[in-house]
Amino acid sequence: MNTSTTVLPGQPAAIAPDVHWVGALDPDLRQFDIILRTANGTSYNAYAVRGRDGVAVIDTVKAEFADDFFARLWACCKPAEIRAIVLNHLEPDHTGALPALLAAAPDARVYLSSAALRMLKGIVKDGIDESRLTVVDADTRVDLGGRTLRFLHTPYLHWPDTQCTWVEEDGLLFSGDVFGCHFCDERLFNDRVGDFRFSFDYYYQHIMRPFREHVLEALALIEALPIRLIAPAHGPVLRDAPRNYVQRYRQLASPLLTFEAGEHEKTLLVFYISAYGNTERMARAVRDGAEGVEGVRVSLYDLAGGDPAPFVDLIEEADGLMFGSPTINGDAVKPVWDLLSSLTLVKVKGKFGAAFGSFGWSGEAVRLIEDRLRGLKLRVPRTGVRVKLIPTDEELAECRALGRELAEHLVGRAQPLHIDFSAPGALTT
Repeated sequence: MNTSTTVLPGQPAAIAPDVHWVGALDPDLRQFDIILRTANGTSYNAYAVRGRDGVAVIDTVKAEFADDFFARLWACCKPAEIRAIVLNHLEPDHTGALPALLAAAPDARVYLSSAALRMLKGIVKDGIDESRLTVVDADTRVDLGGRTLRFLHTPYLHWPDTQCTWVEEDGLLFSGDVFGCHFCDERLFNDRVGDFRFSFDYYYQHIMRPFREHVLEALALIEALPIRLIAPAHGPVLRDAPRNYVQRYRQLASPLLTFEAGEHEKTLLVFYISAYGNTERMARAVRDGAEGVEGVRVSLYDLAGGDPAPFVDLIEEADGLMFGSPTINGDAVKPVWDLLSSLTLVKVKGKFGAAFGSFGWSGEAVRLIEDRLRGLKLRVPRTGVRVKLIPTDEELAECRALGRELAEHLVGRAQPLHIDFSAPGALTT
């Protein structure tokens, strides 16, 4: 057995008495799932937990690293000793070695969430004996003999199937992707590896942040546990001050504007970029109209000022979003699309949205922005304002009306739209 502070080839690493890391290291990986950069590679963490009556294997590894996984697993147990295979998450980087493990340990039961059950057929293409499967809930217990596994329902962190596994007697939390990060270091433990704080936060921002409400629900379960060690599916094993990482998640998931906006105040953000000042005039008129609605706090931002990334924090907390863009070459301009593309990192579903802009020839930008807002599941209650070249006083009044109407939607004072069936296709208020 490996008792050193460095992971050795083919050797499991003890993380607690009779509990071993049996995963794989991937130090050369530089991009994960297309969207994440991995300057330090990653690890695929799997674990073997031994009790008096048998062994539980928690997750497996990416298919390309199955040999590493089995070398470590068979070094700490025999196939016949495996009583349980726990699947905290069915993404391929955690289940690549699952078909071979099922074949090697035919008497082992598989424990998984109800959502995972529906996905399992896509992982094990040759089929699986359903009599081996146990769908778990909060009341499920797996007794290994002196060690008891139970399960925390943590869906959408970051797939519908995700769960955490808790070893009651030892205070061990096998957390799946929660509290993980893409940081490969053969020293394995958080008090031995290099400084991975940037990777921890980066992972949260790109993987967990869109599911913040689910993070907060999971934290309500996890914070109540007497945690001694957190064993995530990626990155360092958190044995030193593990609750610090739970607290960091609480900080990352907590609203940022609690002390900025009033308790009953709604926030509306107006973003714009302007080639000749015409869309800017429209943006200021939109703002003026919205500011006339009591209970709405309006902010105006020029996207020509720099990187749109810092606006994501504001957008996450805002109630309404408006985007102004000129039309250039039949499209909205790049800074607007850059900001819109970043909204996949946060939950915007259900927020109110609108668009506006000046154009010289064709004027597609407003419609394209509106389509994107609907695609992101924002509510777009009315058609935006398009102005050819320099806005007139009447057109600026229309912009003010657009801002006022969206603000009224935010505070629940807008008139609902009704379909006039006597004039098919027409909308009236």
